[in-house]
Amino acid sequence: MDFETGMENLTSPCDGNCDCSPDPALLADFKRAIHALGGKWKLEILFALMNGAVRFGALRRAIGGITQHMLTTQLRELEQDGLVSRTAFAEKPLRVEYELTDAAYGLLPAFKEILSWSRLYGDARLAASQEA
Repeated sequence: MDFETGMENLTSPCDGNCDCSPDPALLADFKRAIHALGGKWKLEILFALMNGAVRFGALRRAIGGITQHMLTTQLRELEQDGLVSRTAFAEKPLRVEYELTDAAYGLLPAFKEILSWSRLYGDARLAASQEA
C-alpha cells in the first residue's frame, strides 16, 4: 500500500543536513486521531458497538475487566470526540443506549486492517514461540 504520510524520509538514514521532521499539519492530524482513539478501552468499546446500538450493561459485560466508572469515562470521551452517540429513553427505569456515529463507522476499514495485521502477526508470534 502506497500513500504519502510526510514521514517517508524517516526511513532513510539522515546525514544531519536534511529536514527529517514530519509535516506539522500531518502530525497534528495524527495526534488528534491518537487522542480520540487512545486509551486502554476505547478501541474495544468501538469494536463492541460495530454491530449496532448496545445498552450500557450489555456493553460492560461484552468488555471483560472494565469497571463501570472507566466505561462511563471512556464513553463520555468518545461522545465528546464525536465517535459515539448516547440515547436516553424516557422510561422507568432509565434505558440508555450507545451507538457509533457515522464518523466512527468510517473506522471500519481500519478495524479490518488491524484484524488482518493481528492474524498475521499473531500467527508469526505463535510460530516463533513454538520454535523456542
